[in-house]
Amino acid sequence: MNDVVCKGGTLYVVGTPLGNLNDLSSRAAGVLMNATRLYAEDTRRARVLLDHLGSSIPVRSLHEHNERARQGEVISCLLAGDSVAIVSDAGTPAVSDPGADLVAGVAAAGFPISPIPGPSALATALSVAGFVASNKSVLFLGFLPQKGKARRIVLGQIEKHFGVVVFYESPRRLKDTLLELAEQGAARPALIARELTKIHEELIRGSVEELALWAGGTVRGEVTVLLGPPVKEEEDLDARDVEINRAIGACREAGLSARDTSVAVAAILGGRKREIYQRINELSSSDT
Repeated sequence: MNDVVCKGGTLYVVGTPLGNLNDLSSRAAGVLMNATRLYAEDTRRARVLLDHLGSSIPVRSLHEHNERARQGEVISCLLAGDSVAIVSDAGTPAVSDPGADLVAGVAAAGFPISPIPGPSALATALSVAGFVASNKSVLFLGFLPQKGKARRIVLGQIEKHFGVVVFYESPRRLKDTLLELAEQGAARPALIARELTKIHEELIRGSVEELALWAGGTVRGEVTVLLGPPVKEEEDLDARDVEINRAIGACREAGLSARDTSVAVAAILGGRKREIYQRINELSSSDT
């Protein structure tokens, strides 16, 4: 990790563990060891991570209340040739965490920005959800608005979305949110991913109604909620896949090229030619 060289005048956006420190990549560790300065959502949490690495780089706060005010300071550091890293409390910065405004300002100022990939609660939860539609359509909403018109609009988006929905929620608001979603009427499978990668990690599966009942007890820690497609919609998606695959097979057996097949299937069944062409290649690969 000490072999990592941080280039001066570069902003590094560093993904850090959700909980288990062993999930920190060697590249991320190298940046946190060698950057000139670190900006963190919570300086105390960042110091725990830096102490774990034996790093003594200076740390400044960067959170939702001071992010825009920090832009000038960060740009001055980059202008002076410093290498600057940013981290959130956990996971990847700028994904429902501070960082996006700073990145936009640094990009506008013309300085290089380097992503250092790491854990993300969004991707981690999706990987264990088991929803077939996860590879087709995912609506990520971050933290839901707590009240008013903004909340009604978001709940309406969820109701109309027929793919997978992912959002973060406070444990104390979880029950009420799930009850509101249950009142929308559509039967959805759901997953609550609690304390991902931590000692008390827990995955609870069931319908929205069942999980609302479960959330009536004591819920603690960080919570990611995943809603699968309405049950009928997931069945329709599977049936459509079968229909498209059959049409592709018939066209190919008739001697049509992959390109002509994508045009024909798109014209008959609807859909994008590019996506159908990709499906043709996937089916061809699976046959070899």
